[in-house]
Parts: sequence; structure tokens; C-alpha cells
Amino acid sequence: KPIQIQNMKMRMFISIDVGSAPSLIDMEKKLRETKADLKLVEPKNIHLTLKFLGNVDQSTIENIGEVMETAVEGIHPFKSNLRGMGVFPNQNYMKVIWMGMEAGPIPKMASIIDEGLVKYGFKKEKRRFTPHITIARVKSGRKKEELAELINLNKDRNFGTVEVDRIRLKKSELSPKGPSYLTLKEAILK
Repeated sequence: KPIQIQNMKMRMFISIDVGSAPSLIDMEKKLRETKADLKLVEPKNIHLTLKFLGNVDQSTIENIGEVMETAVEGIHPFKSNLRGMGVFPNQNYMKVIWMGMEAGPIPKMASIIDEGLVKYGFKKEKRRFTPHITIARVKSGRKKEELAELINLNKDRNFGTVEVDRIRLKKSELSPKGPSYLTLKEAILK
């Protein structure tokens, strides 16, 4: 009797790819030089998450795609500045190092996605959406002072511009080497 695979679930999120801007690569080099215990995000994987979906049934991909199309309606390609640097949750307990991304139409897209996915069983976000990209995760308190100093020096710095012309539904596969992402759907800004 053939085995039927039902409800194939995949870890997914909707994002704007940022990629490897020279300023990001330079900042990752400076973070490495602090000798802090970090897991840097590979430049090719750097993105802004509009909505983390979690483990999702493959059958909802088309529905998610439709919501993404609605989210980009009437929004033209735009440039967004990467500006400022900080940590979550706070300087005393650093877990994530982030760079800010100037909002523009980004919160509007995130809100439309958040609202639109409710009818497909996704929970609405509780926290206010703050456009940012994760560039590193802090694994321990080693060299925390050096890390805090570097972040404070760059808390208002402009790291350059990102061209935003599409949003993507990505599948995330986690492995000991780190995550790998595969684009499943795109919605193009026109």
C-alpha cells in the first residue's frame, strides 16, 4: 500500500531580502574583531522578517501568496536606509544584534500580511512591528563590554540603502551549519 504524505509542514516566513551590502560585511568584520561569542548571519541570508509563520502546511502556500500580492498592491519599488544598531532584549542581556531599517511602506505591508493571514489560522502579532534586520546572535557574555561599545558607536550610523522591489515567502531549513532559505513565492512591487 503506497504511503501518502499528508500535511507536509515547512518552517516559513515572509521577508524582504537585504543581502550583502558592503557596510554589512564591514560591520560583521568589526563584530568578529571584538572576539565576542557570536553567531553572525551569513550576508546572503540577511533579511527583514515581515511575518514569521512557523511550521506551515504546504497546502497554504497559495493562500499566503495571495495575501502577499494584496500587501504589495499600489506600492512601487522603493529605497530604504539601514540606520542604527542595537540589541534585543537589552544591553545587559544581549541576545540579538540588529540594524534598523527605515520604515517607509514596510509597516503597512507587514500589517496587511498580519491581518490577511488571520483568516487562514495565523495568529495576529502582539508586538508592534519594528523594521529591523538581525545580523548576529549573542551566544554568551564573553567580551560583552567590547560588543556594547561597538554597538553604541554605531547606534545612529547610516549603513547605506537597500532597494526593495519584492517580498518573498521563504522556507527555512535549520542545520548545525546554520539556516538555509529557499524562496517559495514572490510578490513584486510595481
